[in-house]
Amino acid sequence: MRNFIICALNWVDERFPLTAMWKAHLSEYYAPKNFNFWYFFGSLALLVLVIQIVTGIFLTMHYKPDAGLAFASVEYIMRDVPWGWLIRYMHSTGASMFFVVVYLHMFRSLLYGSHRKPRELVWLFGVAIFLCLMGEAFFGYLLPWGQMSYWGAQVIINLFASIPFIGPDVAVWLRGDYMVSDATLNRFFAFHVIALPLVLLGLVVAHIIALHEVGSNNPDGIEIKQNKDPKTGIPLDGVPFHPYYTVKDIVGVVVFLIVFSVIVFFAPEMGGYFLEANNFIPANPMATPPHIAPVWYFTPFYSILRAVPPMFNSQFPGVVAMGLSVLVFAALPWLDRSPVKSIRYRGPLYKTWLAIFVVSFFILGYLGTEVTTVWGTFDKETWIVGGVDRATVVARICTVAYFLFFALMPWYTKYDKTKPVPERVTG
Repeated sequence: MRNFIICALNWVDERFPLTAMWKAHLSEYYAPKNFNFWYFFGSLALLVLVIQIVTGIFLTMHYKPDAGLAFASVEYIMRDVPWGWLIRYMHSTGASMFFVVVYLHMFRSLLYGSHRKPRELVWLFGVAIFLCLMGEAFFGYLLPWGQMSYWGAQVIINLFASIPFIGPDVAVWLRGDYMVSDATLNRFFAFHVIALPLVLLGLVVAHIIALHEVGSNNPDGIEIKQNKDPKTGIPLDGVPFHPYYTVKDIVGVVVFLIVFSVIVFFAPEMGGYFLEANNFIPANPMATPPHIAPVWYFTPFYSILRAVPPMFNSQFPGVVAMGLSVLVFAALPWLDRSPVKSIRYRGPLYKTWLAIFVVSFFILGYLGTEVTTVWGTFDKETWIVGGVDRATVVARICTVAYFLFFALMPWYTKYDKTKPVPERVTG
């Protein structure tokens, strides 16, 4: 049996670099030996991607991309398809958990400087994955054809109409009609099931290949390739990814699946943040929900959109701000001018601004889920703006803080007091 397996592998290797790929990306790929908790989220993102693809395949077996049948087909999956409720809840929970692990994965880069040279291209591929993931979530959000998905899509698509000159045509192209209709549903279904998943998979592969070409960063921000064994050429502070980190990642996977299972079986709606109550009501173009808001993972950017006042009765400035709030991440490798990478050796300026950014992001996320009058309004006599909602004022302050984190980064990272970086990783 052993000889047969060896012969089969040799036959494959002559025609496909299977063993070479195994060595290059697992058994002989040397990663820093001081990875910590924050380095679980890359592999967890890959796990959630697999969960989404597998559950999505099973859902498409029963889903009907038809305006008259879509909502009923989702109810059929939930009530009549064997284990259909589990597949649907795994997919809806997986969408939110995908953004949880991706946000934490991106935050780790801000902590340890994983976007810095020589990993600029790795970071750009990651930002492209994030944008693709947002598009995938947006197109999939309409498919249940519930009240919130229908009207949420209506609001977001209408924002494109505010773009000067081409806006109305872009909005019509996205809808496939002059209103959100059956054509829109079919179009979004095609994007969600075929187009964007193919792009997403390609970007993930490119992200991993680029990462393994330059090597992984670590909590010290030290390049382990600078200290190699003179005889073997192996990094002195590196260990083979397999079996050391494949086994370690299994621990993270187990913990994640426990949390994932608890949500799926006991709180799949998560208080309306993962699945809104209005989405259990069939879409009705004649009845607008009292409060239209996107899913929680879009709310920080939606809050930025609402915080920017319109100009000439156009919401275009808010649309621009919302777009820039996402695209600005791509500029991080060139905005960060600190002589060190890791937050362990950065000074108080960067730590303070990072804390302000995180707090602002959370506040914007919360405000995006609420109506603007959640905290009441100022009286005209006591507030210079006159009648402005308190939540809007706070959102504007947080929006300014959000963009200042990036705009002032070249200054505060350059002049921040840093600590000396050791020559070898500290463990």
